Amino acid sequence: MVTNVTNLSRSGLYDWMAQRVSAVLLAAYTLFLLGYLILNPGLTFEQWQGLFSNNAMRIFSLLALVALAVHSWVGMWTISTDYLTPMAFGRFATVLRFLFQVACGLLMFVLFVWGVQILWGI
Repeated sequence: MVTNVTNLSRSGLYDWMAQRVSAVLLAAYTLFLLGYLILNPGLTFEQWQGLFSNNAMRIFSLLALVALAVHSWVGMWTISTDYLTPMAFGRFATVLRFLFQVACGLLMFVLFVWGVQILWGI
């Protein structure tokens, strides 16, 4: 039995909902950027920089970054609990799963902080 120590919430339903909501936010962000690129075929660096210097776009991008972190965490947690099992890896499965989740968590944190630095110029 898998414990709820490292998942995002206390319930699979909340994780499922977080995955779906984050997917919708990421789809909206992607569609917005694609629409912007299609509507501005001769896009210059100054226009692109102007788009991302707008606080509304920065907030939308930050929201997309949070959605990406949530979405990827739920996905990687699910993968680790489904495939890093005692049946496949014996008694080392728990340690392997923990190390995998720590590595994923650290990588996601580093990429999130890097993204915030890029967005807000910190």
